[in-house]
Amino acid sequence: MVRRINLKNVNVARSNTIRDINRQIILNYVREEGPISRADIARITDLQRSTVSLIVDELLKTGLVEEVYGESSGGRPPQLLSLKSSHAVALGIDLGKKQTIVATTDLSGKILEEAEFPTDRDFDKTMEQIINSSRYLINKNGGSIEGIGISLPGMVESWKGEVLVIPHLDWHHPKIGETIHSATGLPVKIENDANAAALAELWFGRPEISNVRDFILVYITSGIGTGVVFDGQIYRGKGGVAGEFGHMTIGNNAPIACAAGKYDCWEAYASERAAVARYQNFTAQKNGKDKISFSRLVEIALAGDEAAQKALKETAHYIGVGISNLTQGLSPEVTVVAGTVVRAWSLVAAEIEKAASSAICQQYPTVNIMPSTLGAHPTLMGAFSLVLADKFASIAI
Repeated sequence: MVRRINLKNVNVARSNTIRDINRQIILNYVREEGPISRADIARITDLQRSTVSLIVDELLKTGLVEEVYGESSGGRPPQLLSLKSSHAVALGIDLGKKQTIVATTDLSGKILEEAEFPTDRDFDKTMEQIINSSRYLINKNGGSIEGIGISLPGMVESWKGEVLVIPHLDWHHPKIGETIHSATGLPVKIENDANAAALAELWFGRPEISNVRDFILVYITSGIGTGVVFDGQIYRGKGGVAGEFGHMTIGNNAPIACAAGKYDCWEAYASERAAVARYQNFTAQKNGKDKISFSRLVEIALAGDEAAQKALKETAHYIGVGISNLTQGLSPEVTVVAGTVVRAWSLVAAEIEKAASSAICQQYPTVNIMPSTLGAHPTLMGAFSLVLADKFASIAI
């Protein structure tokens, strides 16, 4: 495909630019294929051995890679290259609607240490806890942390580092990035939670996802967020508000209202809150008005509770209906589902796929749906990715 050059944002390909690109290529081979030898890198990339050696020496000096010994086949064990993962390089903050996590990671994206606490609707109280936890982890790691990534459930102008609004906390234009940067002295990057989770899939997801250039991530929590990846890049649209598919209309008279108070949008039909509302409706006579968390709903459904399974499967149907609209309009190679609902994948997968496929006109484009494999906190991994991607991303020309 021929891509038109954006003359408003272009870097001329000077000799040092080419060297930087080769450096990123070699570093990514170490990240994805390591432990790997210099000879194998030269063979795969078709770069000269001398070029590979010079760049590897630089990566060793900067502490991004380290030499390890491979298995001996009878002689001297071969020297291989691996990412240096013995210390923290980034701090991630997953600012959620109910809980906030502050954690450190190494170059591979492994969580090293974390602190978790309830998110207070009072901005100052939450910022105080975040800053205290951040300072503790930064000081403990002796200056090895290079940057901070923040994932949050709101509208973000990520290129400016500004948060416009976090609806569920009723925070408008909160100075999150400025406050944390001022308190820590470290560079701060901020992203919407669904976009952050999509970025994490791009960098840390299974190969069936990370090797795909066009995919959509559907992040299901008390609301629904979507991260859209086109040609290996997060698509943000004008004003950075692309991907707000949680408020597309798919019916009427949903079991709960969405964050905007409407009963006709995807969020009102397919969110965690919708599933809990269905379960409570099914068991009203038995349980009265007792409330249950979505995590608990998943637990009892997996244990065999019929009402819980019914609530999850009905919610899964509407997850699939929404995904069919995304598939019909954007034709992604893969749609990834993330959130606590993934724990119940054995119960909901068939319903999601059936509803998504049956709503596609003439069975094209094809539906390909996968659960996220990033664990319980895909948005925390996304926060890490905001910092780590700078080390591994290719330079745009």
